[in-house]
Amino acid sequence: MALSPCKSATDGRSRELARHGTTAFPLACYRHDGTSVNAVPWHWHGELEAIWMREGQVFVSVEGETRTLGPGEGCFITAGALHRVWGAGPAELHSLVFHPRLVGGSVESVFWQGYLQPLLDSAANRCVWLSGEVPWQREALGALEGAWRACEEEPPGFEFRAREGLSRLVFLLSGHRPAERKGPSQKALRDGSRMKAMLRYVQDHWNEELTVAAIAESAAVSASECFRCFRSVIGVTPVQYVKQLRIERAAELLAATDEPVSDIGARCGFQEMSYFARTFRALKGETPSRYRASRRSPGPEEAGAPEA
Repeated sequence: MALSPCKSATDGRSRELARHGTTAFPLACYRHDGTSVNAVPWHWHGELEAIWMREGQVFVSVEGETRTLGPGEGCFITAGALHRVWGAGPAELHSLVFHPRLVGGSVESVFWQGYLQPLLDSAANRCVWLSGEVPWQREALGALEGAWRACEEEPPGFEFRAREGLSRLVFLLSGHRPAERKGPSQKALRDGSRMKAMLRYVQDHWNEELTVAAIAESAAVSASECFRCFRSVIGVTPVQYVKQLRIERAAELLAATDEPVSDIGARCGFQEMSYFARTFRALKGETPSRYRASRRSPGPEEAGAPEA
């Protein structure tokens, strides 16, 4: 199976659009090799996801909790959890996204009922952080790496090896979940539902004039409740989220089109070029022009041209 670069596209509800694997083998492996990890926007999906860091560092945030992952560390993210990944330096990240049925079989099976379902039900553990310093977590990371290697090398029967590694991962996670687990509180369920409604509204109107009042109204909450939900679930304010989303859209246009930088800024909701350039640099570490130049090979007419 082909390995894919780490990238994400979402629909209006922030649900990831990518199809992970195939019906016959519902597993997809994603790798990022580059000078920096491109920001993966806030998104969620119905599959399970396991991340393993080989080199460098990235930031991973799952519903408001943010950790820095370094070499040999990783995490396991349950289905439906809002999450985001980003970084600012050299890094190599491996991610496996797989449907629960790959390791659980049918919902009537002992594998699903005895091991997988407890993980899917554990709303208090939306993400399990994995460190090589803890013996069972080190074993889990080894199982994850083994599944990745099987997909990367594709020896005969690699599908069995990949499923075996992920089954081992699920077994270890299930066996070391907290002894006393609380189900999702009404508040957590309500916040999650409100956040998905507000994220959908922002996704639909990101390049228009947006106010906190309008975002709050999309979920039938007050402005103060809107602020609280954003802070509690994804760790940023509504204004910061809108700004981040607009800069990510601008970065995509800079890399993929020849549209003037000022037009891209205006198209992404920044009416003042100086503010757009300042915000872009603060979030991306370089000016819009340098960002475009670093991700595209200059043509003959561009070589030696001064930066705009």
